[in-house]
Amino acid sequence: MLNVMSDKSVRHAASMSLGSEGDASAAGGAHTASPVRLAGRLRRALPFLGPAMIAAVAYIDPGNFATNIEAGSRYGYTLLWVVLWANLMAMLIQTLSARLGLATGKNLAEVIRERFPRPVVWAFWVQAEIVAIATDLAEFLGAALAFNLLFGLSMLEGALLTGAITYAVLVMQRFGFRMMEMIIGAMILAVSAGFLLEIILSRPPVEPILYGLLSPNFPDSHAIFLAAGILGATVMPHVIYLHSALSQNRIRVRDSGQRRRVMGYYRLDVIIGMALAGLINMAMLVLAAKVFHGNGETGVASITESYKLLSPLMGQDAASLIFGFTLLLAGLSSSIVGTLSGQVVMQGFVNFRIPMWLRRVITMAPAIAIILMELPEQQVLVASQVVLSFGIPFALVPLLMFTANRRLMGDLVNRHWVTAIGVLVAAIIILLNGYVLVGELI
Repeated sequence: MLNVMSDKSVRHAASMSLGSEGDASAAGGAHTASPVRLAGRLRRALPFLGPAMIAAVAYIDPGNFATNIEAGSRYGYTLLWVVLWANLMAMLIQTLSARLGLATGKNLAEVIRERFPRPVVWAFWVQAEIVAIATDLAEFLGAALAFNLLFGLSMLEGALLTGAITYAVLVMQRFGFRMMEMIIGAMILAVSAGFLLEIILSRPPVEPILYGLLSPNFPDSHAIFLAAGILGATVMPHVIYLHSALSQNRIRVRDSGQRRRVMGYYRLDVIIGMALAGLINMAMLVLAAKVFHGNGETGVASITESYKLLSPLMGQDAASLIFGFTLLLAGLSSSIVGTLSGQVVMQGFVNFRIPMWLRRVITMAPAIAIILMELPEQQVLVASQVVLSFGIPFALVPLLMFTANRRLMGDLVNRHWVTAIGVLVAAIIILLNGYVLVGELI
C-alpha cells in the first residue's frame, strides 16, 4: 500500500481538525463569517488537502502540452471553451474517485477485484498496466526532452537523469506521504508560476479570451478532432485508480457525520487541484494563441518547435527557458505520479507488489527503447494518447457503477442527478476518444 495509508501525521492533524470543527460549530454564533473564523476553517482543511494535487499533475503532462499548443497555434483562442468544460468534467470524475475511496476504505482496483469474476479482474489488470506504462512513457519522454532542450543533454542522458530524479523523489515516501504531496505540490505551483510569467510577458488580449471561453465553436472538422484530443486527455485512468487509493484510508472517521464533513474537504481539494490544472492548460493554449497564431505561425504542433520559437517571437530571451523548465517539472512530477499509479493498480487488482526501483526500471525501459529508435516525439505522444483511450471505459464505467450503489457507498452514494451527469460525461468522453482512436488508425 502507499505510505499515505499509514501517515500518522496526516491522520493526527485531520483528527484534531475534525474535533476542533465540532467544538467550533458548538460555539457558533453571530460571528460565523468573521476573518478569524474563516482562517480557522482554512487551517482545519489543510490536513485533508493533497490527494487532488497529486491527481492534478496528470492533467498537465507533456501530452497536454502538445495538444494545447496545436489547438492554440492553429485556432487561436477558439477552443478555450473545450478546456473549460473538460476541466469541469475532471472535477466530477475525481470527486467520485475520492468518494469511493472514503466510503469503502478501498481503492477502485480493489473494489473491482472483490466484485468482478477473476478472469475479468485479470483482464482489467493487464489493460491498466499497459495504460499506466503508456502514460508514463509520454511523461518520461517529456522530461528527457526538457533536459535536451535546456541543457543540451542527449535524449538518452536526459532519460537516465529523469529516472534517477523520479526514483529519488519516490524514495521520499519513507518519510511519510505528506512529504511526497509537498514535493509534487511545489512542482505544480512552480509550473503555474512559470505559465503566469509567460502570460505576463506575452500580454494576450482579454476580450478574445473571454469569447473563446464562452462561445462554443468548431471552425472546421480538424477542430473537432483536436477538441476530442483535449477532452480525451481529461480523464486519465491511472489517476482515477490513484485518487481513490489516496482517499481510502487517509482519515479514520467515527460516524457518518464526520464522513460527510471529510467528503466536503475532499471536494474542496478537488476544486482547488483541478482548477489549478485547468488554469495551466488554459495558459498553454492562450500562450500558443497569442505568440504563434497571432504571428501567423499556425502550424506549430510540437514541443520542440514551441521551445525554439517562443523567445524569437516574443522578443524575450527568458520565454523559452521558462517554457522548458515548466515542461521539465511537469514531466518529472507526472512521471512520479504514473509510477505511484502503477503500484496501486498492481496491488489493487492482483494483491501483489514489486519494489519501487523495479517498477521504475520497467517503466523506463520502453522510453529508453524509443529513444534509441530515434522516433519523433510527436508521434510517440500521439501514440501514447491512443493507448490511453483504451483504458478510459475500464476505469470510468466501474467508477460510476460503484458510486451509484447504495449498499456499497452508504450515505455517500451518488444522488440520481449526479449519476445521470456522470453517465453523460462518460458517454461523451468515450465517444470522443473513440473518434480520436478511429482518426489515428484510419
